[in-house]
Amino acid sequence: MGLPMAQRLLAANIEVVAYNRTPEKLAPLQAAGAEVVTHPRYAIREAECVILMLTNAAAIYHVLLSDTSWRTLQGRTIIQMGTITSTQSQEIRDSIVGGGGEYIEAPVLGSIPEAKAGTLTVMVGAEPKQYERCLDLLKNFGPDPLLIGPVGTASGLKLALNQLIASLTTSFALSLAFVQRQGIDVDKFMQVLRESALYAPTFDKKLQRMLDGNYSNPNFPTKHLLKDTDLFISEAQYLGLDLSSIETVQKLLQTTMKMSFANDDYSALFSVIRDWGEASGG
Repeated sequence: MGLPMAQRLLAANIEVVAYNRTPEKLAPLQAAGAEVVTHPRYAIREAECVILMLTNAAAIYHVLLSDTSWRTLQGRTIIQMGTITSTQSQEIRDSIVGGGGEYIEAPVLGSIPEAKAGTLTVMVGAEPKQYERCLDLLKNFGPDPLLIGPVGTASGLKLALNQLIASLTTSFALSLAFVQRQGIDVDKFMQVLRESALYAPTFDKKLQRMLDGNYSNPNFPTKHLLKDTDLFISEAQYLGLDLSSIETVQKLLQTTMKMSFANDDYSALFSVIRDWGEASGG
């Protein structure tokens, strides 16, 4: 996700200093005109605004809040765009403010195609004045960044939406496998579904992958959806909600990981549902 987002900044003639924990991933950015550095503190020193698109909170602490990096945060604005919990985001904010920096969260809904096109849904957790200051920059990633509320609210909303990704895809995969086993024409199933209030566009986005069993070149791999599902459950446990439905999805994703689909598209959970059916019906 970070690569096409940085490429959009370069295309807008914004100077970019790039750091990645996997240095070889920076080659396309360097070719496009970005300055490449070997340690995050060098990027932080040269930047007015630091944009993070990292896997999890542990990666953020490693890159941004190690002692050498934390000392360089004075006067910098940090925009955290990955998926973490509200609690983690607030704790990171407190650490950054303690180092003299400013922090907002701006997680996104969408994947690599939307990142390339600049059509991500950008959700912002910040004070209104912070939001206004960062709005033009964030518009490089999505046309209408939306202020959700203070830090923590955008992270929470992102997890709520990713819970839907996991649950909707699981439900659709189960119905699709059921239709196939019943000998019902898949095209007719989809025709009725598309014309109903039950339809969600994500179904068509994942349909062909499921039918073909082609889960390579993912826009969003299984391991990341499981990570986000784990985060949702960990945060929701304190809210008094019944989590039995998403915990079942979590187990399906864990099994999908065990079947060597960790780095494949998360629609691979269809194979788990289908193969379980074969086992129980065998």
